[in-house]
Amino acid sequence: MTEELFREDASLLECRATVVAVDEAGLVLDRTVFYPLGGGQAGDAGTLTNEAGAVLVIADARKHQARAGDIAHVPATGADLSAFAPGTRVTARIDAERRRAHMRFHTATHLLCALVPHPVDGCSITAGYARLDFHMAEPLDKDTLTAGIARLVAEAHPVRHRWISEEELDANPGLVRSMSVQPPRGLGRVRVLEIEGVDLQPCGGTHVANTADVGAVIVTKIEKKSATTRRVVLGFGG
Repeated sequence: MTEELFREDASLLECRATVVAVDEAGLVLDRTVFYPLGGGQAGDAGTLTNEAGAVLVIADARKHQARAGDIAHVPATGADLSAFAPGTRVTARIDAERRRAHMRFHTATHLLCALVPHPVDGCSITAGYARLDFHMAEPLDKDTLTAGIARLVAEAHPVRHRWISEEELDANPGLVRSMSVQPPRGLGRVRVLEIEGVDLQPCGGTHVANTADVGAVIVTKIEKKSATTRRVVLGFGG
């Protein structure tokens, strides 16, 4: 299984690793800082550089469908993989700006969950925008939500993760806000994200260390997707 360094430290931008497999899905490393598409959050992009200085552009990262627990680093279209055979030592480096955007938006969606106390039935987090679909019929106000996010950002709440047992999660079902993405089972423990005094829920994504680091995030659009769904779209302000 690929060692997922980003689970414990989202600030890591690079690591040394070894290529363990290359197939149609991409390159598998023994350890990585690349977050794979999942939980609504887009995968990381970046580069792999071997010891001879050859650089391979990685366009995306995804969970390997045929190798449980492994992450596929998807090369850019037409890339030459000849210098990255299994056994090759590489430096894996992510696109720092893209990751930072993901971290800011993902944490902002948790702030939004605290402001809108309804179940979430859809989520998307990219470097350009984020959206949450709330299972609710009541209208939402764009300016009110933007002001609420700004207040929680200004209050500078610490953001941290910890692990709880599956039994603890079962005993506290209210922690799960998402209707569409359930916490992974079978490992005996579940990663939860805590924004001190604001929000606590299972999450495997990457986040900033303090709400102050979210910066200027605004609600750009609110849509009525159905009689019971309100979509809130976030963008960067300024």
